[in-house]
Amino acid sequence: MQYTHLGRSGARVSRLCLGTMNFGPQTSEADSFRIMDRALEHGINFFDTADVYGWKQGEGLTEQIIGRWFAQQGGRREKVVLATKVFGKMDEWPNHARLSALHIRQACDESLRRLRTDRIDLYQMHHIDRDTPWEEIWQAMEQLHREGKVIYVGSSNFAGWHIAQAQERATARRFMGLVSEQTLYNLHERTVELEVVPACEAYGIGLLPWSPLARGLLAGALHPAATGRRAEGELQKDVATHHAKLEAYETLCRRLGEEPAHVALAWLLHQKAVTAPIIGPRTQAQLDGSLRALDITLAPETLVTLDDVFPGPGGPAPEAYAW
Repeated sequence: MQYTHLGRSGARVSRLCLGTMNFGPQTSEADSFRIMDRALEHGINFFDTADVYGWKQGEGLTEQIIGRWFAQQGGRREKVVLATKVFGKMDEWPNHARLSALHIRQACDESLRRLRTDRIDLYQMHHIDRDTPWEEIWQAMEQLHREGKVIYVGSSNFAGWHIAQAQERATARRFMGLVSEQTLYNLHERTVELEVVPACEAYGIGLLPWSPLARGLLAGALHPAATGRRAEGELQKDVATHHAKLEAYETLCRRLGEEPAHVALAWLLHQKAVTAPIIGPRTQAQLDGSLRALDITLAPETLVTLDDVFPGPGGPAPEAYAW
């Protein structure tokens, strides 16, 4: 396994992060346990979850599954850099959502209880809260940090200016601030290259791409039977819309002798701002296959071809659209 620093922090994490969103709704608890055990066998030490995963309001089903896995002991908790999130609506009461100090404190304690641990290694704000001042948010995070309940703080789904604003406010308070940003980023969806990626690079914030396979579009969607993945609903519409691009992409992958999903992950690993793509395997076989991406080196001419097939926004703003 390859490891790198989590942003500018001293913590070292695996170049692939195990996403757990499927644990519960798509993957049984027993299979989830096997996937997490297998991840440790592969050396994956970075696990990502959220209080809302499981999609039953207020239950934190996925966190509970991970907590029961930790409870089996065997050094599981000590080996994992554990990331979870706060923001989502946990019940109908007015202060049980978003990023007020009230909710951050309560949500942290509830996540710790479900996860059966004494600390969250990376506590991520799941979305920007435009109604809560940064002074309140950072005060709450600093208190959790002082108590040892939170080690590092990250963001998710922030715009570039949100990252800059958050980091400047944290610096003014003499607090470390953000070490990571979790964002939608893949070959097909590259809008973050305009401002989010440059902001992360400027502030030493690690980028954690979610949906690295574009909801399956980059996983061999033209031939789903061959990949063992499903092409249903919205994905089928996307395949029809982008058929020409996908044909060119999958033809290139065949020429490289690699599976499309592995090439898509490898491309992200070639982006200097990226710390670790978040993979969300539903099965142990999908987890095992993902590791192939770590061994793929994409030649400069291949990267150029991929840019031709899936052009980005033209680089960072403002040069992407101005002289």
